[in-house]
Amino acid sequence: MTDTMTIVKPYSREWLLSDRPTSRKQARLGRAYVIWRRFSENRLALAGLGIILALILVAIFADVLAPHSAVQGDLRNARLLPPGADGYWLGTDDQGRDILSRLIHGSRLTLFVVVLVAIIAAPIGLIVGTVAGYAGGWIDAVLMRITDIFLAFPKLVLALALVAALGPGIENAVLAIAITSWPPYARIARAETMTFRNSDFIAAVKLMGASPWRIVLKHVIPLCFSSLIVRVTLDMAGIILTAAGLGFLGLGAQPPLPEWGAMIASGRRFILDQWWVAAMPGAAILIVSLGFNLLGDGLRDALDPKEAGQ
Repeated sequence: MTDTMTIVKPYSREWLLSDRPTSRKQARLGRAYVIWRRFSENRLALAGLGIILALILVAIFADVLAPHSAVQGDLRNARLLPPGADGYWLGTDDQGRDILSRLIHGSRLTLFVVVLVAIIAAPIGLIVGTVAGYAGGWIDAVLMRITDIFLAFPKLVLALALVAALGPGIENAVLAIAITSWPPYARIARAETMTFRNSDFIAAVKLMGASPWRIVLKHVIPLCFSSLIVRVTLDMAGIILTAAGLGFLGLGAQPPLPEWGAMIASGRRFILDQWWVAAMPGAAILIVSLGFNLLGDGLRDALDPKEAGQ
């Protein structure tokens, strides 16, 4: 009699959905397939993913897509032109610069801020939260009180104070936003850690002689990734708004860099007559923030273990 396992083709749907995987690779691919299937059923999540992918592609090919220079304009002949006039699809600003080109190149600054903040803040919050949740006692108390101190201040106010101390600039803005963004990740990681620190598999690892640091790094932190990824994705919109707020106040990216918040600040003087100068970068911030929110909601639903059996 032929074994049924031998007739299932690798990487087929049946192979991915098998309830008896024969290897770790098969189990991981099956889990990824299930997550993608649940994610792809959410049309809004797919729309958010499409927005973010479009943002990434625009940032990569900005030099090719931008029809004009992002920093130089025709002040004499192209100042404050409306959308569509003389080939300027989204109009020009008070310096005669093409707004569409500045938005395209500004997408690079937006991704720069988002990626760096995620790279800096997420690992800090993850390590602080997992160590506090696993160790408990006075270590937990000290780390959580430090976290509470950062959470006691509004994120934008604390970022303003840090940038004022460090000086204006995109690098200092990224550092300030990252410093104010890690506490929520620490709270989530601590809560996740405390739910399974006394579980049987952690006890088994202890009996095998693993050190506390090895347990945290090899076994606890990977279990917190799903919740952390969702929270980081949902926080991207807030990070973009904070960066735009700093740029609007002149503490973020400095002229002539095409940062979207700074573009809104330069266009607020013309909001009544030349509305497009401030409205276009505002619309870009709105669309990208909406994309991250939709993507985060979809990931939250797809990674929810309660949905696994449905």
